[in-house]
Amino acid sequence: MRFPAIPFVAALALAGACQKSEGPVKPAESGGPAPAGKTVALTGAGATFPAPLYIKWVSEYHKAHPDIEVNYQSIGSGGGIKQIVERTVDFGASDAPMKDDELAKASGKLVHVPMTIGAVVLAYNVPGVPQGLKLTRKAITGIYLGTIKKWNDPELAKANPDAKLPDSDIGVW
Repeated sequence: MRFPAIPFVAALALAGACQKSEGPVKPAESGGPAPAGKTVALTGAGATFPAPLYIKWVSEYHKAHPDIEVNYQSIGSGGGIKQIVERTVDFGASDAPMKDDELAKASGKLVHVPMTIGAVVLAYNVPGVPQGLKLTRKAITGIYLGTIKKWNDPELAKANPDAKLPDSDIGVW
């Protein structure tokens, strides 16, 4: 069985000319490295799924580059898109690339960068049923819609002719 991959995309706002400033230098104020003695501060927001990965990346990167600070807020894909369009963040993360109408609302140029990938998987624990139970798309849909309620449903039996499926309820959590 193939599982759907869920890509997560970061939209990055491209920056302008370098300026000196007090405190952290925002990328929108800087076209290159931070001036000596200054830090560069990047702010991002968006998808919750990749947040643990981003936090780890940020931590490791900061160890090697202490003059660069990255703050990521996991507020959901819609929030990431909204904030990158409004330019309140330097990068936004979403579970899919922005749509044309969203891009049209953004001033300046945005670049989509695939960052990570995830998958949705099903797990089951049916006493007496061996590992490797085959679940068709129709069966999975039926289980989650509540039209397939028993493990020995004909749709499951057809996909698993050699398995002895019990007449027990399927519990979905």
